[in-house]
Amino acid sequence: MELLQQVRIIDPSQGIDRLADVLIVEGKIKAIADKIVDYPASATIFKGENLILGTGLVDLYSHSSEPGNEGRESLRDLVNAAAAGGFTQVGILSDTIPRIDNSEVLAALVNKTQHLNSPNLVSPQIRFWGSATEATTPRQMSELGAMKSEVIGFYDSYGLASLNLFKQVLEYLHPWQSTMAIALHTNELANAGVVREGLDSIRYGMVGYPGFAEAAMIAAVIEIVAAIPTPVHIMRVSTKRGVELIADAKQRGLPLTASTTWMHLLWNSEAIASYDPNLRLHPPIGDVNDQTALITGVKQGIIDAIAIDHQAYTYEEKTVPFALAPPGVIGLQLALPLLWQKFVSTGTWSALELWQALSSRPRQCLQQSPSAIALDLATDLILFAPDAVWVANSQCLQSPAINTPWYNQLITGQVIKTWISC
Repeated sequence: MELLQQVRIIDPSQGIDRLADVLIVEGKIKAIADKIVDYPASATIFKGENLILGTGLVDLYSHSSEPGNEGRESLRDLVNAAAAGGFTQVGILSDTIPRIDNSEVLAALVNKTQHLNSPNLVSPQIRFWGSATEATTPRQMSELGAMKSEVIGFYDSYGLASLNLFKQVLEYLHPWQSTMAIALHTNELANAGVVREGLDSIRYGMVGYPGFAEAAMIAAVIEIVAAIPTPVHIMRVSTKRGVELIADAKQRGLPLTASTTWMHLLWNSEAIASYDPNLRLHPPIGDVNDQTALITGVKQGIIDAIAIDHQAYTYEEKTVPFALAPPGVIGLQLALPLLWQKFVSTGTWSALELWQALSSRPRQCLQQSPSAIALDLATDLILFAPDAVWVANSQCLQSPAINTPWYNQLITGQVIKTWISC
């Protein structure tokens, strides 16, 4: 039982941003008032000054190293990192080893996540994306029907040469209206680029990744969705032109949602002058114009959600020249405080706008009802201290992986308690 006194409540589903006292009993809110004076003596009291009570965060997609690469990070480590970062639901992509392309692999993973729960540990809900295709040559659709009741949707990457297969998948999923999440950065126009093509790629002497590679794929996907209106989620949008195309598609009323990653919001290609391999992402970090368009797109809701795209690597894997480094970073424990400091503390976004992009709108992308802070309603909640300071080192990070540009740096902002309803 906890009494939060004069805590700042942020609930994007109801547009609430206010100060109040909140009494929580066994994970349910029993009272919300300007001041609560009648409460049990056994209640743990939190002085709410500079504390935020918000709905739980939802990560649309991240990568699990288990099964297949447990030496990087176990599923338990990922769960711990998510809980420490305020994420109460995490979507796991189907690129595990073996791939989640059949009901047997899916059932084994679902069973494993159930065994992660324990009375003494707050465990986020782990949900899985099923692979839309099998790892065969030539590629073919996986067991979509056998998996659809256990997954949050289906995921795959497509290039220009495989768009006909994408069309077939949409046709198959259309009667169920299952969400299809699509990664567009692996295609024939990308030219094995590792840095956004332009002045920066020339300056750094690395192969450029043209922005039109992404834009061309988004345009093609939009036309297919217009003909076959199955819900599609476009992942990892990284270009200004991509934002413009998605805005136009939404104006046309297409069943399309989109996300960018937190790293594409916080960095642009100028930072690659450091050659830090932890800035190696796929797709590459955009230029300043791309970054600005993404920030505005999130604020306006054109980009529905911020994804974490957490991906662990060992020290040895990531400590290589920039162009040879595998793309990806960890982020579940770091994203909320760093996004808060960058955008809310500076007044670029309101607190509600950040919470919409991390909590309510990701749920909508998954066709789930948004969480709400209300009396006697079982919901996921987090208590966030935006001024708390900690160090992103091996003692504080819940994941054994340290592939982040913020390793050994001071971080301002920390989740200090989580309540999960399931």
